[in-house]
Amino acid sequence: MHDDTQVARVFEMGKMLGSGVFPVRWVPDLGYGYGYPIFNFYAPLAYYIGGLFILLGFDALSATKMMMALGVVLAGIFMYFLAREFFGKLGGIVAGLFYTYAPYHAINIYVRGDVAEFWAYAFIPLAFLGIYRKDILIGSIGFAAIILSHNLTAMMVIPFLLIAILFNCYIAFKNKKSFIINPSSLILLLGLSLSAFYWIPALLEMKYTNVASQIGGGADFRDHFVCLPQLWLSPWGFGGSAKGCIDGMSFMIGKLHTIGSLVALVLAFITMRSKNYNSYKYYILLAFAGFVISIFFTLGISKPIWEAIPLMAFFQYPWRFLILSSFFSSFLSGFIIWFLKKRAANIHFNTLMYYSTAIFIFFLLFFNIKFFVPQIIFPATSKDYTNERVLKWVASKTSDEFLPPNFIKPKSEYEVAKKPLLFKETVIEKASNLMSLVGILALIVGIIFRYGKNKR
Repeated sequence: MHDDTQVARVFEMGKMLGSGVFPVRWVPDLGYGYGYPIFNFYAPLAYYIGGLFILLGFDALSATKMMMALGVVLAGIFMYFLAREFFGKLGGIVAGLFYTYAPYHAINIYVRGDVAEFWAYAFIPLAFLGIYRKDILIGSIGFAAIILSHNLTAMMVIPFLLIAILFNCYIAFKNKKSFIINPSSLILLLGLSLSAFYWIPALLEMKYTNVASQIGGGADFRDHFVCLPQLWLSPWGFGGSAKGCIDGMSFMIGKLHTIGSLVALVLAFITMRSKNYNSYKYYILLAFAGFVISIFFTLGISKPIWEAIPLMAFFQYPWRFLILSSFFSSFLSGFIIWFLKKRAANIHFNTLMYYSTAIFIFFLLFFNIKFFVPQIIFPATSKDYTNERVLKWVASKTSDEFLPPNFIKPKSEYEVAKKPLLFKETVIEKASNLMSLVGILALIVGIIFRYGKNKR
């Protein structure tokens, strides 16, 4: 993988959790042996899960594999729950499989090794599910989990979540219900509170790090726009992103994902005048709009917007928006199955629906499962990733952007520190912990209220 520091990070997280530290911000062995505030700035959720597996007795390598596998599976499960709300069980299964086997998902798992991003990918459906159901608990947990998994994905998805919330509020207003007390309008607020212990220090204390060095240079967004034909077909590889239309990695959305989205749009227009489909067509149109917008931001024609919004430079690579293209196209695939089911019910020919679903899934796996394989399998053990030299030198060199700007890096492994520096939480970090605690208490009260209400 490109980011081959995952085992080291999980090991360090497990080490700190085993010492009774929570939340974990500072780890002792990275940062060339001085200690490193990686989890103060790099989204920590996946690593908390990996650290818990270590506490259960697994070695760091096994814990990392289990952490990654869980993140992959959760994506399909949460998309199933979201799509099932709209399209029934069969539609949910198809959408969940499309989401799991999207090419960009394979890129993040087997090429980039971007654990943070594919964990955030898993929780995007959960946040939308909470908004659709007007369920503050599900929605806020999903949104907080996106932030705690990958802050850049959270920044990308917030505008789309806001649109979904505004649409909910519009429906409530149209039905003569209160716009203000619509539960979905509170989801983002509670989600921000739950994750405050991470994002507030990450935002306010970033100036003390060298993270600005990650903007521009080889990661300048101007050099990484996708060429339109690459979205349909580009060679699969384990290399990197480069300027122009020839890259070492693929930026395919997926042929079936693209075709399915277009078919869903056509079906939505076909059903425009039918009252039987009235409750879904607007969601389909919104999802397709999201699909098109996310594609737009991967292309060079969106460059003026990227340059007009300085914050977008932190995304580094416009093709990151493929995470949203995969989400919307997978969701739209479930609508096709639902449409066929409705038509099959009308003509008493349900067999057609099941055959169509089976064919749909067969071609999905036929085209995409080949991407979900590693390039090379190494005969490595956990100690190969967690010995002192690897932690204090190899892994430290790979990720050192959160060290102070004026830090003088060791020139060889013999210059690393023998003991870490002491770490003390700042006032900002303590205040953010308190804000998250308030969010957790609000969440607990909500759970108790719901349980008591259901019991009555």
